[in-house]
Amino acid sequence: MTRYYLPAAIFGLLLAFWFSPDVQEIAAGVAIFLFGMLMLEDGFKLLGGGTLESVLEKATASTPRAISFGVLSTTLLQSSSLVSIVTISFLSAGLISLIGGVGIIFGANIGTTTGAWLVAGLGLKVNIAAYAMPMIAISVILVFQKAKALRGIGYALAGLGFLFLGIHYMKEGFDAFKDQIDLTRFALSGLLGLFVYSLIGTAATVVMQSSHATMVLILTALAAGQISYENALALAIGANIGTTITAIIGSLGANFQGKRLALAHLIFNMATAIVALLLIVPLREAVDWISDMVGIDPDDYAMKLAVFHTIFNVLGVALMLPTLGRLIPFLETRIPEPVPDVSRPRYLNEAVDEFPQTLEIALRKEVSHLYDNATELILHGLNLHRDQIFAAEDVAALVRKSRRPLELDLTEAYERRVKTLYSGIVEFTSRVGDKQVAPDIAERIFAHRDVASNIVQAVKSIKHLRKNVLRYTVRPQGVTTELYDDLRTQIARIAIEIKKLSLAEPEDRSALWLDQERARIEEDARSTTNRVGALIRKGELSPAAATSFMNDSGYAYDAMRDLIEAARSYYIERDSAMAEVERILSLDEEELNEAMTSKRPLEGAETDTRST
Repeated sequence: MTRYYLPAAIFGLLLAFWFSPDVQEIAAGVAIFLFGMLMLEDGFKLLGGGTLESVLEKATASTPRAISFGVLSTTLLQSSSLVSIVTISFLSAGLISLIGGVGIIFGANIGTTTGAWLVAGLGLKVNIAAYAMPMIAISVILVFQKAKALRGIGYALAGLGFLFLGIHYMKEGFDAFKDQIDLTRFALSGLLGLFVYSLIGTAATVVMQSSHATMVLILTALAAGQISYENALALAIGANIGTTITAIIGSLGANFQGKRLALAHLIFNMATAIVALLLIVPLREAVDWISDMVGIDPDDYAMKLAVFHTIFNVLGVALMLPTLGRLIPFLETRIPEPVPDVSRPRYLNEAVDEFPQTLEIALRKEVSHLYDNATELILHGLNLHRDQIFAAEDVAALVRKSRRPLELDLTEAYERRVKTLYSGIVEFTSRVGDKQVAPDIAERIFAHRDVASNIVQAVKSIKHLRKNVLRYTVRPQGVTTELYDDLRTQIARIAIEIKKLSLAEPEDRSALWLDQERARIEEDARSTTNRVGALIRKGELSPAAATSFMNDSGYAYDAMRDLIEAARSYYIERDSAMAEVERILSLDEEELNEAMTSKRPLEGAETDTRST
């Protein structure tokens, strides 16, 4: 069906152009208007530099604030579709709650009515094409500037210019069209007219993907006398239903939360439309009363349509707000949260790809998910239960007691629970280069990818340890078992400390601790080397067993280094005021290298070979 849609649409337009050249002007007006909306959206994205996303994250503390944000943002952007997509993106990334997202959608429906007021009050009464041309001309100069803010202003200015120009051509097209064909001959009254024209309004919005464009088309046609006022009301109701298609399409690549929001949008707009259709007579009377009260001419049907559009959207919000307590549980029941699959990405989906803020935060959460999987595999690979280790008061004693081998195919578990996630993270970050992402955000995104790489390397190191851990720690075998128990204890201790770091408040996290741990790792590595040398000299450890253990200890200390480096990049905020102080006080790389090179060489063992 989809493959025939585009050719059919083009053929239909060409056929209409053949029968009436004036249709070309109307169609061109719609196209220019839609192009203007796209440029306006791009301009605000550049100009905002993430401002919209940042405000959205803070604007959902309460339902009234969420609704207010929906009204304000849609009024400024003149695109409820963009606000819906941003909201779905943030909801999918877990930055806002479902009830906050629903509140924004409610507000966006009210905010979209401002477009009708602007067109009816200004666009149809003033020669706005005269303003459009200078705006477009100036915008071209700004678009080619290097400064991001100037380019954003240029795109926004061009968007407004094309919006005005599109409205002008639609108006001119309908005025000329009126002299050839009188569309009012197709007017339908009564319930049939309401039903048919509501469907037409829905279909038009689905095709154009913009209720704003549909409303402009309705207003210009109404002003030119090509449709009746009654049918225009039905078209406006249908446009409100059709606008949900954008949210539905946007939710296809989202997680379950995004799909819940799209369903809420559909329910809200459908309920509002049904109420408007049932109460069409009292609503018309209310429009007449309000129009008389504010001084709108009785024959100014375009302005009266704007009043109607506002009334029924505000009425819809007023009716739906008391049902929020039931709507949210219904959405959660209708679209349940799927059982988490630890082997698949949870947060990386197409919906969060749209905006830099959600890109970064979703990736950060996915890296945390990867670390959770990796920590479990690392500890289980050492025959240690993660929950017991994190709850233990004496880690060394717990390690000495942990002799029972855990049923684990570490290679298979690595492929399923670590490599799959890491591949998703790498693929996700590779798409950043195709997007207009600020350098600082791109830098943090690539830093998260490096954190994931450190985590994966730590798991790979433990894979090398697994064989001899099973060999020497399931049954006590004297000094060799003690050496492997020490390695297990040190790795478990690092995992515990990183867990504490994750639970600490951001302002309480310090890079100094990580430097101390890194120095301690190097000291432990040197002590282990010296201890093994002493055991060889005493005859308590054979050179062959020593070589095997030193290879394994190399993997163990590499794993600890990778975990420490991952924790440093992930948890320590380098933009805080304390970061510079910590940088001065912390150990630098030269000091760490000095600590590493000061260790004595192992006597009687090859320490640079990693084969077991």
